[in-house]
Amino acid sequence: MASLEAKASEGGLSAAEAAKLLAEVGPNALVEHRTPMALKFLAFFWGPIPWMIEAAMGLSLVVRDWADAAIIGVMLLMNAVIGFWQEFKADHALEMLKKKLALSARVKRNGQWVTRPAEELVPGDVVRVRLGDRVPADVKLIATAGLSVDQSALTGESLPVEVNNGGETFAGTIVRQGEAEAVVTQTGMRTRFGKTAALVEKAHTVSHYQKAVLRIGHFLILLTAALVVLILLVALYRDTPMLETLQFCLILTVAAIPVALPAVLSVTMAVGAMRLSKQQAIVSRLVSIEEMAGMDVLCSDKTGTLTKNELAVGEPVVFGDADAWQVIELAALASEAESTDAIDTAIIAKRGAPVSGYTVEKFEPFDPVTKRTVATVSRGGATFSVAKGAVQAIVSMCDGAPAGEVNAATEAMAGRGERALAVASTDAAGKWRMRGLLPLSDPPREDSAKTIATARELGVEVKMVTGDHLAIARQIADKLGLGSNISAAGTIFEDHDPSLDQRVEQADGFAEVFPEHKFAIVETLERLGHFVGMTGDGVNDAPALKKADVGVAVDGATDAARQAADLVLTAPGLSVIVDAITESRRIFRRMTSYAIYRIAETIRVLLFMTLAILVFDFYPVTTVMIVLLALLNDGPILMIAYDRAIAPDRPVRWDMHRVLTVATTLGLLGVVSSFVMFWLGENYLHLARPTVQTLMFLKLTVAGHMTIYLARTADEHFWQRPFPGLALLGASESTQLVATVFAAQGWLMPAIGWKLAGFVWVYAIGWFLVNDMVKVQVYRLIAGRGLTERQHQTRMTERAG
Repeated sequence: MASLEAKASEGGLSAAEAAKLLAEVGPNALVEHRTPMALKFLAFFWGPIPWMIEAAMGLSLVVRDWADAAIIGVMLLMNAVIGFWQEFKADHALEMLKKKLALSARVKRNGQWVTRPAEELVPGDVVRVRLGDRVPADVKLIATAGLSVDQSALTGESLPVEVNNGGETFAGTIVRQGEAEAVVTQTGMRTRFGKTAALVEKAHTVSHYQKAVLRIGHFLILLTAALVVLILLVALYRDTPMLETLQFCLILTVAAIPVALPAVLSVTMAVGAMRLSKQQAIVSRLVSIEEMAGMDVLCSDKTGTLTKNELAVGEPVVFGDADAWQVIELAALASEAESTDAIDTAIIAKRGAPVSGYTVEKFEPFDPVTKRTVATVSRGGATFSVAKGAVQAIVSMCDGAPAGEVNAATEAMAGRGERALAVASTDAAGKWRMRGLLPLSDPPREDSAKTIATARELGVEVKMVTGDHLAIARQIADKLGLGSNISAAGTIFEDHDPSLDQRVEQADGFAEVFPEHKFAIVETLERLGHFVGMTGDGVNDAPALKKADVGVAVDGATDAARQAADLVLTAPGLSVIVDAITESRRIFRRMTSYAIYRIAETIRVLLFMTLAILVFDFYPVTTVMIVLLALLNDGPILMIAYDRAIAPDRPVRWDMHRVLTVATTLGLLGVVSSFVMFWLGENYLHLARPTVQTLMFLKLTVAGHMTIYLARTADEHFWQRPFPGLALLGASESTQLVATVFAAQGWLMPAIGWKLAGFVWVYAIGWFLVNDMVKVQVYRLIAGRGLTERQHQTRMTERAG
């Protein structure tokens, strides 16, 4: 430790020393125990679904049906390859997102402060941490006036712990107050956080939407099991060869249940997250995409989100014997030249040159509780203190402060949309005296008003949340077109207003907000049934970000805020959030399309086959054909993740009743059309039953894949929605063409020729048009008296609220 502190006192490590140490000790990162690729691939051959396929292949071998056994083996291999590839792509996408959220640190190299990725830190490095930072490694403090850190991630201790010079704090802790320079003692898995992480696994979170889709999967499995048991009982009654029946039932089960469900979920979410990252919004929790799609209230921070966060300092208002230049100079002494704080930067810029002739003996950085910064300064043997901060915080510490004049000046500034910053210093007797007020202005961003209007068109109400004075908040809200109903948070929550719920829900914004108010605002709105988004950037915003359905860490947010958020923005402004909302709704639309298609296809195939066996004692397709159906379905299903879906213009909520009704209608129409085709094949075309089986195979494939186009267009006709995209269209049409070649040429089945194949296509397209007309009418009926989807979603949102 002594050698580390010696290096620290000399100004940190050189770049060459750091590189050498990094090669010796490895990166400052947690080691992830990854499953080898070979084992990941083999895992796709283990589980209930692979077991059923393997059992069917085994039964084929027992009855010496070598062709069927080979084809089933190919199906097993294809499912494994497709699942492995899609999981690999999803994992790769998540890795790319993690890199974009990588922690950075201020570190002294070659005697200069630089910002480097935290994983490059090595023991002996000197780092600087401040309010809101996540400590990047285990460190020992070497220069601080007292640091308060939150160690709950390691110890579970809820109260912050104070650490002084010579004390240690650990990787993963959050700086709650103060700032410090420290020397790194341990990195990576040797940190206390690394040792703890090696003992526990992070729990997997399942969203509401994933739970709903999984319930659909369970429903389909139970339906399949019931119908398969019925087939087996009938076969037993009719003395049908049990091994062949069992083989058929196993394959039918595999084809009917949602084999690709996990892959579709992970790929759709991962692809959507990558698209969001291109729009400068990084998803840190994939399942939050569903909450974002349903979000109907967004509580937006003002500074840096609705405004430019480019503060300008105006002409001071002075009190007592101070002059304007003195007030600016005192404010500069209570600021840090190396700070990235917008207020400090603006004050130093107003001063025009570094303050010289003074020595800062002690500096207390801004504390969100006391709402001020304090510096102890010496000059020519005399020592005094200076402070800057919120007006009321400074007035309360001053003797004989002209409260009336201060309030009048503050109100006047607020009326102009300016924020007042109070400046004070101690006199010769050590008593605090008010010296003046600095007007700070932060104009709205050019795109904020338009973005708020767009959000409202999307059914998302934007509420401004700011710590600024009520008059400033109203002035900014007026410029942005937010509305005039701006309330002071204290008057709602601290006065125990009996109409609290109503006032929070109806407010256009909140002023004079403290961190606990943000949490209470989110909690109240969620209790009223809203899906709430909350933006923030500071350490004290973290509880509200964690509580919100969608916590959004804005551009430049502290590590604590980023860690608590579901969405991390890498560009300033509110427009990024609106883009993220739109993209999340597209993702939700794709997931809904998959659910409708999968339920309809299961009903179409399973019910038709079951009824054909029970009524006609005839297997309408062979085991091999079922295998091919399942294989050909995989491609289009996975490509739903790339569909050019239209984002609904209202918040979307999961509506199981509507999905099941539409899917069941499409499935039953498919059953009817299949039986009509079966009748035509036998009684009109006079085909032999093996040829009828080929006819039915082609019909089920072609018509089934057309159902995707019905599912993706929701309550509109298929021609009213945009082109589905080359990925989905190519996968769907190519698999239909493959099935057509197999049927026409007689590969693995009796040939029907190109003329009959063409007849099947014409027949399927005719039913597709009928299904489209019926689907639109069903949507309107279940929405209620012909409502459009937008009106239905509005009604759903109002009911939820």
